Amino acid sequence: MAAILLIEDDPLVRRGLELALGRHGHTVRTAATGEDGLEAFRASPPQLVVLDLMLPGVDGFAVCRRIRSASEVPIIMLTARGDDFDVVGGLEAGADDYVVKPVQPTVLDARVRAVLRRGGADPDGVREHGGLCVDTAALSVSLHGEAVALTPTELRLLLTLSGSPGRVFSRQQLLEAVWEHDYLGDSRLVDNCVQRLRAKIEADPASPAYVQTVRGFGYRFGPV
Repeated sequence: MAAILLIEDDPLVRRGLELALGRHGHTVRTAATGEDGLEAFRASPPQLVVLDLMLPGVDGFAVCRRIRSASEVPIIMLTARGDDFDVVGGLEAGADDYVVKPVQPTVLDARVRAVLRRGGADPDGVREHGGLCVDTAALSVSLHGEAVALTPTELRLLLTLSGSPGRVFSRQQLLEAVWEHDYLGDSRLVDNCVQRLRAKIEADPASPAYVQTVRGFGYRFGPV
């Protein structure tokens, strides 16, 4: 169960999702504009944000960037059917996942629970790779002794890759392991998350030492 902030301007969609998520056990606060959503977030930070990108005034892209600059809270964006610009822009702004409208409430609830599970504990202990330390019990990451703030999705990606150094993961394997559902052929979630993770842990994201691209296959961790 989660405390969710739902930011959606369409009153019918907003009310429908509020009721549906409430029936699944979540506590839902709502906002109809980007400005109101940011104010609600600052007043009482939620455990997860469901964010429509096409908002009046301050749009969802700007809201996502502002939230992400201040918090690692999971963000699920709502996007129009087939609109690649929305998906790519939202992921680059820092969203962890996306759902296409119209969305079935049971699907959205499943996505919410999957995103929240990504912070689950890993029993393997502390993994040290060069100057990067991944504590899978405390779910913390440090680089040369300095704490690194990762989103739940970035952390889950790092845990997956660092758990098998040298192993090449295809994008589809990472989709299934990290996002826990199947976006057949959709590599944007993986590629955008890799870019964000590299920006936080790599000395030179253009020439990564940790999260390396294996051209034509996918990604691997190290060797460092």
